[in-house]
Amino acid sequence: MNAALVWGDIDTVLLDMDGTLLDLHYDNHFWQQYVPERFAERHGLDFASAHAECFRRYSAMAGTLQWYCVDYWSEQLQLDIVQLKLELTHLIAVHPGVTEFLAALRAAGKRVALVTNAHRKSLNLKMMHTGLAVHFDAMHVSHEIGYAKEDVAFWRVLNAHERFQPGRTLLVDDSLPVLRAARAHGIGHLRAVLRPDTRQPDKDTGEFAAIRRFAEIMPDAPLEAGQ
Repeated sequence: MNAALVWGDIDTVLLDMDGTLLDLHYDNHFWQQYVPERFAERHGLDFASAHAECFRRYSAMAGTLQWYCVDYWSEQLQLDIVQLKLELTHLIAVHPGVTEFLAALRAAGKRVALVTNAHRKSLNLKMMHTGLAVHFDAMHVSHEIGYAKEDVAFWRVLNAHERFQPGRTLLVDDSLPVLRAARAHGIGHLRAVLRPDTRQPDKDTGEFAAIRRFAEIMPDAPLEAGQ
């Protein structure tokens, strides 16, 4: 499907963070490898047993606010999740073209908001490491909205805060359940991400047009005065 956009039809741009703006490799490695390793050390288990137990607990919370909550996992796993995240900050990476895309949105006069399921502590860590915060008019986290982005209610509450016109809003996200919830709320322009984790193959983006790089949907340059 063609990922091109008609930018004259878009006033507000909503952007996911992990897997969309940032390489999902950091989070995948953290939760799939690093946390089970530390869990094994903490509880005297072999890696395979620790991995299985972590994933059993992850699966039980999938799609809920707790799944995204560093405080919840610190308590449940008896690990300092924030400290562990700090130990891997060298793996945090911005996807190609993101900074240029954000600057172009600003130049084009669009309102730009970050919408993430990440806990505020994770958001702060990644913004401090990447410096991307300066590009956003607002940053919204699901824990403060009260619903995960997979829930249509998230978009209803967000809309009360942001006052965007759904039909004139673009969302870029790497999660199909999130995109479907946003579509159910009426968001008119939706784009998926083909490769959230640069070390994994392209993902199936279902019924959604998808981008590999943000250069594919760069907004039109504004006309200079007198043109």
